[in-house]
Amino acid sequence: MLKNILLALAAIIAVLVIIVALQPDTFQVTRNITIKAPPSTIFPQVNDLHQWTAWSPWERLDPALQRTYEGSPTGSGAIYRWNSAKNDVGQGAMTITDSRPSELVGIKLEFLKPFAATNDVAFTFKPEGDETLVTWTMNGKANFMCKAMNLVMNMDKMVGGDFEKGLTNLKSVTEAAPR
Repeated sequence: MLKNILLALAAIIAVLVIIVALQPDTFQVTRNITIKAPPSTIFPQVNDLHQWTAWSPWERLDPALQRTYEGSPTGSGAIYRWNSAKNDVGQGAMTITDSRPSELVGIKLEFLKPFAATNDVAFTFKPEGDETLVTWTMNGKANFMCKAMNLVMNMDKMVGGDFEKGLTNLKSVTEAAPR
């Protein structure tokens, strides 16, 4: 009887390992919003990492968040590091790797705590008449643990809502700014 239970348990574990291993090796989270402003008004809010405190959805999660800025003040080479005792904020860094005025901000996003990961982030700005379509995308690699987590709660569901909040905040900040 015990032997049958152990065999069944081993078979279940083997099936789960196979299912996890067959999950995609990468993930992508994308959200967008239309903002009633030209790209030239919105772009500086993203290209200057100091401005993120006004609209980033994670900035308000920890009032004691420690921030440091390095490198270029804006654009390529600008670095923002954060450290929080709270796991939902954690510790990490963002480095702007590509900056094309009113078109694109590319970012290398590095998480150190509560888990280590490196992802690529891009903000694009597409003019549409007197409005701009702003798209926020994050791409990353899914290791075995990430694949296993995705069976229960995928990255799109974990991060997508935060992207939506951040874009809504960006819209509010940008549309309220004097022109």
